[in-house]
Order: sequence, then C-alpha cells, then structure tokens
Amino acid sequence: MKKTTYNGIFILLFLIIFGCRKENNKQDISGKMENVQTSDYGVTPKGDSIKKYTLSNKNGMKVEVINFGGIITSLTAPDKNGKYEDVVLGFTKPEGYFDGNPYYFGALIGRYGNRIANAQFTLDGKTYEINKNDGPNSLHGGKEGFHTRFWNIEVVKDAKFPTLKLSYTSADGEEGYPGKLTTTVFYTLTDDNALEISYEAETDKTTVVNLTQHSYFNLSGNFTKMITDHELQINADHFLPVNETLIPTGEQKAVKGTPFDFTISKPIGKDISADDDQLKKGKGYDHNWILNGKGLRSIAKVYHQGTGRLMEVFTDEPGVQFYSGNFLDGKFDTKTGGKNEFRTGFCLETQHFPDSPNQLSFPSTELKPGQKYHSKTIYKFSVKK
Repeated sequence: MKKTTYNGIFILLFLIIFGCRKENNKQDISGKMENVQTSDYGVTPKGDSIKKYTLSNKNGMKVEVINFGGIITSLTAPDKNGKYEDVVLGFTKPEGYFDGNPYYFGALIGRYGNRIANAQFTLDGKTYEINKNDGPNSLHGGKEGFHTRFWNIEVVKDAKFPTLKLSYTSADGEEGYPGKLTTTVFYTLTDDNALEISYEAETDKTTVVNLTQHSYFNLSGNFTKMITDHELQINADHFLPVNETLIPTGEQKAVKGTPFDFTISKPIGKDISADDDQLKKGKGYDHNWILNGKGLRSIAKVYHQGTGRLMEVFTDEPGVQFYSGNFLDGKFDTKTGGKNEFRTGFCLETQHFPDSPNQLSFPSTELKPGQKYHSKTIYKFSVKK
C-alpha cells in the first residue's frame, strides 16, 4: 500500500510541475506574440493581399513592416523628453508603395543595391543584360526589383526579441540576373532600441548579389524639415568619386580636405553647397564611402540636436551609400503633413560598392552555388542630452 501511495504522490507532483511549466511556456510564447501584431494593409494591383506586421519592444518603440517589398512603413524612436515619434519617411496611403515607389521608401533592395554601369556585366565569360531603369544604368535591381515583390513573412516564435523572417525566391533570369536566388531577411527589434537586419541568400548559378535597406530617416520627426541640420559622422577615410551618371570612376579618393570628410561629426548641410564637382554631379551627397575596419562595427552616427535623437549604424559591409535626399521633389504628401521636399530625408545604405561586377578592384559581389551570402546591419537609437 505504501509503495502504491508513494507512486501516486510522485505522479501527482509530476503532473503539477509539468502542468505549471507547460502553462509558463504558453505564457512566454503568448508574451512574445503580443510584441508582434498583424493587420490588413491593402491589396496590390496584382491582387496580392498585403499584411502589416508591427514589432514593439518593452520601451514602447515600434517598427511596422509590410510584406510588399519588405518595406518599413514606420519606425519610432524616443526624443530627449521620452516622446516616441516616427522617424522614417513614407507614403500616407498604401497605393504609394504599390505604384512603383519611385523613392524606394523603406524597401528591401535587390538583387543589386545601387547602380550597375550600362545595365550589364560579365560572369564566367558571359555578358548579362539587365533592366535599364536609371538612364543608361541599372539601379536597385531594376524596375521590378525586390522593392516591388511580394515577400513571405513569418513571425519567429522562439526568438529572444520580436523577429520577422522574410523570404523571397527570385527566378533565374528575373530582371536579367542569372540563377535562382533564394533570399531570407530577418528584422529584429531589441530592447535596447535597435533594429537588426540580417540578410542571407543562396543561388543555383553564379550571380551577383548586393542587398540593402532603403529607409529614409529624419530624426526631427517632422518630415517637412530639411535634414541639413543633422550632425553626421562616418568612419571612412576614402570615398568613391562618380561620373555624370553617378557610376564610380574607379578612383578611391581620400576625404581629407574635401566636403566628403565626415570623420569628425559635422552638420550635413555644412559643406553640401560647396563649389565641388562631385557635389554638383550628385546634386548633393549620393556617394559610397569606403568604411574603415572589418566585421560588424560602428560605421556612422547621426545626431539631431533639437530632439536629442541619436542613431548609430553598425554593419559588416565594406561600404555605405550616404544619400542626402537630393531627388525628393515634393510630389507626395508626408505622414506629418506637407510634402516630401528636397533633402527632407537621408539614407545610410550599407552595402558593397556600386558597379562592383564591372570593377575588378572593388570587393567582389559574386555568389556561387554552394556559397551562402551573409550580411548584417543594425540601426540603434538613443538620446543624447
């Protein structure tokens, strides 16, 4: 009788403990899921139903992502008074994103971020003609690049922080690029107010890959204000001069003594109107900086004195394209009223160099079967009082 009683007690205790653990696990999963909300966003002209995913952290920061173009439609960051405001430019209606998104607001860019000269390149002795959508050149993967594609999105349930897994398979020959390219991107919002973006890709045929994220930032939170008062520092001693169509000439020029020297923090507008041939060609800054160091490291900081917002950028990429919003032309309404005018947003697009497939002195962007493309970038927000 005693043995039976002990067995019964043991079984009862096991069930109680197991049940508690199971309930706790349910609560943990449920808690994480509460940090990712899903809602309907709109329907594309092709009939795709688009969802919006809202990531939030314990501080109240939020990032909104849609499964069209992997686009970040909103990202909030705190100011010196603790107020969270949206700091990325975007359209006021879904149709703005679905109708070509001419500024690439918030989009994932592929297969090739930035420009490729004359919309062609050669791999293994074969020349590939790709989509020509920027004068004589190809820009950001072509007219129907990754920014116009439907991405599959899953919520990563076992992640430490709210995380989305985005995936898209680009068919062999899409926009002229060789190979079937399978791409996966992870968006993670951490509790230290950082948005981490991790990229992966694999191919079944030798191709070129250069993925990036094209969010425009305005740390003032007012999208009618110019970003020329933002103070920028870039950890780079050299940049790439460009020709009249914004293709790198191949020269790697020292920034010292030029308007391109951001090794010490200075307002974006300080030298932007200088009598400089490169600034005239880009209508401002629209160039690639050759980043110092290797591996995941801090490569840029942007500070807005009025709000106290500070954004720090980390990446393992060799370059960053700093673009000062020179082609924003006031055609569309902003999310805070008014229009998206000239230089009301800036981009820091971490990437390999423009036109690398045609310039052997640049770091290679080739990806072969059996290899895996990896890249990581972090945008971290804090307050500097």
